[in-house]
Amino acid sequence: MTTETAERRAVLIAGPTASGKSALALAIAERCGGVVINADSMQVYRELSILTARPTAEDEARAPHRLYGHVASGDGYTVARYLDDLERALLETAGRPAVVVGGTGLYFNAMTLGLSDVPPVDERVRGFWRERAKTMSAGALHKELAVVDPVLHGRLHPHDTQRILRALEVADSTGRPLSDWQAKRSAPLLAGGIRIVMAPDRAWLHERIDERFRGMAAEGGLDEARAFAALHLDPGLPAMKAIGVPEMMAAARGDMPLDEAVEAAVTATRQYAKRQETWFRNQMADWRRVDPAARHFLAVADDVAQRMK
Repeated sequence: MTTETAERRAVLIAGPTASGKSALALAIAERCGGVVINADSMQVYRELSILTARPTAEDEARAPHRLYGHVASGDGYTVARYLDDLERALLETAGRPAVVVGGTGLYFNAMTLGLSDVPPVDERVRGFWRERAKTMSAGALHKELAVVDPVLHGRLHPHDTQRILRALEVADSTGRPLSDWQAKRSAPLLAGGIRIVMAPDRAWLHERIDERFRGMAAEGGLDEARAFAALHLDPGLPAMKAIGVPEMMAAARGDMPLDEAVEAAVTATRQYAKRQETWFRNQMADWRRVDPAARHFLAVADDVAQRMK
């Protein structure tokens, strides 16, 4: 990391899927001569354009874009690799404001707080805790965490099962609390900048999700899923778990009627958006909230762009 990247003029825009964050990022980049940089873990994959709602060719003609579709879906892309790519993109576009946009909370945490060098969790340990989670309540798991990592026990909500399990697995596998590992981080790539979280009304977002996914299905999503299925990738790869992709692949194979696949994908997308909102609410409490349905929405782009000049 360089001082130049850490002090870069930047706007960070996080938000749930279909919340209008890409439109805001593009509007800001156009107004201030900035470059749009991806922070979505699924939009990095080359073979998934329509189903991950990557920017269109028309969008890319309006402002430079980086870190979209640059990774083969057969690669196991990691947060550490993303940080390397982000630093390279920031250096290559030096002199332009960076407008970093996406829905992957881990990417934003890593770029603003640094990355913890946590060793891989032993798969047997992970399996043990996943089995225990099937018979234990979130509250009971939270009490277990108090014994091995009291610091994180105090930070995590008793119903945040996913992060509680992660902390239990790391403590069991490494013999050290996850909070200890997290205390030793690399220097952040983007220490400052304007920070925004899209905060739409739930009903408005559900309608957008429904409309957008049906549009994907009608405009080539099924063909993309068919071509993706033909790659015969390892089911455990991250790209195989992109929201909506398993359902559309099932439709492409003839295992599920298209209308049922679309309904299932819309439901999965809504559930994912809810998890994203929970993350942003807990992890980005001090970021500016923007309602994409508000009348002054585009005025936000004017205001931010002016501050970036």
